[in-house]
Amino acid sequence: MLQWNLCTFIAEYIAARRQTKLEAFDKDAAKRDAADRVALAAERRELELRYEPQTWLTDAARRAGQISLVTHAAKFTHGDSKSSSLYSETTQKEGYLSSATLDDIDPDAVGNAAALDVAKLLQTRVEGDSLLACLKRGERTPLAAFTDDAAQLDEWITGFSRALTPGEPASHKLAKQNYFPVGDDYHLLSPLFATSLVQAYHQKMLAFRFGDDINAIRKARREKTWHPQPLVLFPDSAEMHFGGTKPQNISYLNSVRGGRVWLLSAQPPQWKRADKPPVNLRSVFTAGGQFDRRANAAVQRLITLLTRSKDYNNRHIRESRDKYIDELIDLLFVVVSELQREEWQGWTLRCPTLKTHQQLWLDPWRTKTDEAFRKERDKDDWLEEVAADFSIWLNARLRKDLPDVGAVEKREWETRERLRTNLREMEKMIREALK
Repeated sequence: MLQWNLCTFIAEYIAARRQTKLEAFDKDAAKRDAADRVALAAERRELELRYEPQTWLTDAARRAGQISLVTHAAKFTHGDSKSSSLYSETTQKEGYLSSATLDDIDPDAVGNAAALDVAKLLQTRVEGDSLLACLKRGERTPLAAFTDDAAQLDEWITGFSRALTPGEPASHKLAKQNYFPVGDDYHLLSPLFATSLVQAYHQKMLAFRFGDDINAIRKARREKTWHPQPLVLFPDSAEMHFGGTKPQNISYLNSVRGGRVWLLSAQPPQWKRADKPPVNLRSVFTAGGQFDRRANAAVQRLITLLTRSKDYNNRHIRESRDKYIDELIDLLFVVVSELQREEWQGWTLRCPTLKTHQQLWLDPWRTKTDEAFRKERDKDDWLEEVAADFSIWLNARLRKDLPDVGAVEKREWETRERLRTNLREMEKMIREALK
């Protein structure tokens, strides 16, 4: 039954090509002189006879030698490359995505673009079968239906089979060539474009992007309603085009794809840390903690400034010192703002070792559900302790290289206007938000 379906397809394929040619002829004939009516009728009849099944199949079998059926094509590297292409039906499951992993491979056709109609005849599938598959397994029925002459049938079989016959392998100056060392010698490798693999991938992409259900799935997503099928997206994908305005000059399947090949993003994943509140935090100033690590660069610049110059009364030195300390204070409040989140309300309850005054500072939204906590926070005496913590931390960082820092410097750091202003302004904004 499948063979007869192929016979029907072959007849319809030839008839469709004949109709296309006749329509083009009639359109052109309408522009010619009516006196040429007899000549036009003869030309039209000649065209009709050329597309009689036996005549067309004989011509197609002759032209089949102008194309080659391949799975890996050379012309994708360069359209003028005369390098050999390759046909491979090797099947192997190695865990890698390659042509060998395809259970059912669609061969491509390369060669004379004028003979690609023969490639379409050979490759078109009808209920899972094709004329090409019949030729491979020695099945003659689809072609035998068009002739009673055994010699003519043999001619057709031989002619169409030439598309499956590879020539002698050869490279070309326009092909990619890699010299691969082997002992004291080398192998010349010529990478080829896996056009059959790309075709399988192209068909899947068409289904994902333009399948029958895709509009309904996208509509469900826009309207935030349920749909039984998932929406598959390919972010950061790109397109590569082969053949310009004449993709058929590269290969038959390239023409079917419109010259387009989709490229998926191969960028490494950008991992993000889980956005969770800290656990068992003892102090925002803990050595090696988030603020301590992020402050390293600014602290090092401050130490370098103070160790290279002993004249601390120099105006430029004082201004530079103040700039670095203000930078540290601003960084501190950036880190703190990342902890004072409404969605993390009450997170300090899981950090019993965190200093009480820092709990009051870092978890303002806890006041919504903890009345005792709110009363303590409203006293504002914890602000002095926060300022003292900052000065103790900074002295500890400086003392490794400047052992003489002590109470005077501590007093300077904890009374800095920048620190006091930031504390006041942040508290003002938080209290507005808590209303």
